[in-house]
Amino acid sequence: MSRIGKLPITVPTGVNVDIEAGNKVTVKGPKGTLTQVFDKDMLIEKEDGQITLKRKDDSKRQKAMHGLSRSLLNNMIVGVVDGFEKKLEIVGVGYRATLNGSDLTLNLGYSKPIEVKAPEGITFEVPTPNTISVKGFDKQLVGFVAAKIRDYRKPEPYLGKGVKYAGEVIRRKEGKSGA
Repeated sequence: MSRIGKLPITVPTGVNVDIEAGNKVTVKGPKGTLTQVFDKDMLIEKEDGQITLKRKDDSKRQKAMHGLSRSLLNNMIVGVVDGFEKKLEIVGVGYRATLNGSDLTLNLGYSKPIEVKAPEGITFEVPTPNTISVKGFDKQLVGFVAAKIRDYRKPEPYLGKGVKYAGEVIRRKEGKSGA
């Protein structure tokens, strides 16, 4: 058995989980609603406020899908209750972020500022001009939007300028040694 896949998922109060035919799971909570279709060979059972996932056989593919399916379903439940957040840091002289309504404006050393529209379910916060917080209830969407913002100006190894995740370590290079 998968060590992750065999763990039961506890459904908190205020969260409604509907399991339909074809393994279509809909999770409704205080922050929003998420829907996902899981592998047809996974057996998803809901009993007494807990959800368990089982696999039909021990094939290599089923073993791989067991832990993945459990993690995805758990992330859906955590997302509609607590939500997820990714923090980004901007390093560089003149590099900054501002908030225009729900949209984000980035000045990253290009000739024009970059406008980032907030997708549905995502909110931006800019506590200081050099930090950005991406919040939402869908973990995949939060990570995708944060990676997209980071791609506008990836951190470079010589001066460390660019957009990086909070806590990310950038390996620095020495540069030319002209002696």
